[in-house]
Parts: sequence; C-alpha cells; structure tokens
Amino acid sequence: MKTGALIIGDELLSGKRQDKHMQSLIRMLAARGMKLAWAEYLGDDPVRIEAVLRRAFASGDLVFSFGGIGATPDDHTRACAAAALGEPLTVHPEARALIEGRFGDEAYPHRIHMGTFPASASIIPNPVNQIPGFSCGHVHFVPGFPNMAWPMVEWVLDSHYRQLFSDSPDVERSCIALDAREGDLISLMQDFVARYPALRLSSLPSFGNERIAQMHIEFGFSGQPALVDIALSEWQKALQAKGYTVQPKG
Repeated sequence: MKTGALIIGDELLSGKRQDKHMQSLIRMLAARGMKLAWAEYLGDDPVRIEAVLRRAFASGDLVFSFGGIGATPDDHTRACAAAALGEPLTVHPEARALIEGRFGDEAYPHRIHMGTFPASASIIPNPVNQIPGFSCGHVHFVPGFPNMAWPMVEWVLDSHYRQLFSDSPDVERSCIALDAREGDLISLMQDFVARYPALRLSSLPSFGNERIAQMHIEFGFSGQPALVDIALSEWQKALQAKGYTVQPKG
C-alpha cells in the first residue's frame, strides 16, 4: 500500500501561506518505517477536488487529505468526498454529540456542518478542539491546522496501519561541524529534539585529535534509517546556514 497526501487550499497556491504538512507527514511516516509515495496540492476548486478524490478512493492507497473540512463557504472537501463516493452527506451521530458538547446551542446553525460527512464515514478524534475529521476507506480527512492535523494523522496510523510499520533496526549516522562550540548550538539542538522525538541526538565535542586537528563537534542521530537520513540532512543544512563547515563522518 502506497501512501499519498492531498494538501488543499488557495492560500498555499497563492503563496499567502507556506505548506508545513508534507514535511511533517514525511517525518511521521519515516518514524514508523514508512515513506510518502506522492503528494498533490489543490486549490479550493470543487470540480478538481472531486476528481482527485475519486482517483484517491479508487487507488487503494493510504491517503491523507489536509484542509477544506471547516464550515465556511470555501470548505468544499466534505461535499466533494461525498460526491466522489456517490453518497449523501449526513450529520454523523458521534460528530453531532462532540460538536454539541463543545458549543452547546452555538453549534447551530453553522458549526454543526463540520460534522456532516459522507454516509459511510467514520470519525477521526481531534484532541485539540474535539471537532473530528473523518475517514472513508483508506482516505483520511483532517483539518488544515497543523496542531490539530498532525496528532490526528498519528492516531490514524497507530490505530489502523500498524501492519505497515517497518521493524527494521535502528541506525546511527553522524556528521562533523568544524570550529563549533556546543554552547552556541544548544537552541538548534533543542529545536531538532522537539522536531524529531522518535530520534536520539548526540553531541560529542573535541578539541582536536589525530584525525582532525582543529576543534569540532561530532553530531549523531540514531533511530529508523529513513528518519535519520531526513534529520541528518536537515541538520547539516542548518549548520551550514549558520556558517559552519560540515563534513561527513569518515
């Protein structure tokens, strides 16, 4: 089963916002020994969204769709999913209970529409504000807000697709930053530890040795191979952006 992503919103195509979902999805998959096979960006065009969803449903792929499931007039994804499946839109009873519990009387007349899904849908819990996403087969729909979408994606993966996780052994890969001091890089290390909680980051400073005469730090990442490769590549670029000379560990 291949894994794909649909990332929806005019604001991404106009440049008003930068996409954060694809790189994060790559990391979440890599942490589980999986990889992203394809991704597609879409504007808020119902005809195109419906056509793309029709292909996604027919593909048999595991697909995550980000955005377009709110209650405003430019949120077309729920209706397009129903049209692509040939199903009516209905208020999901669990979604109704969650939305009414969250908003009370203010759930009507508009917020309740966020619980209107294709008839065959099941819900995806939203740990942030309880407004659920939904799944239809292997296509899973989450909000465009990263703080909501990412834990919802992880819930889908961990609840339904553990059979796709890889049990390959962890690896450790390293690079060397010349003339670097740990104290100058603590904030960057903290950022990467937060970004890659599934990995272990190591830092081994040296004031010079028989192989490298000058002061340097050997940085290493250990964990799943695909995620280590991503993290190490990003780490080297971050060091170079700060002016350090970076060498692979020999």
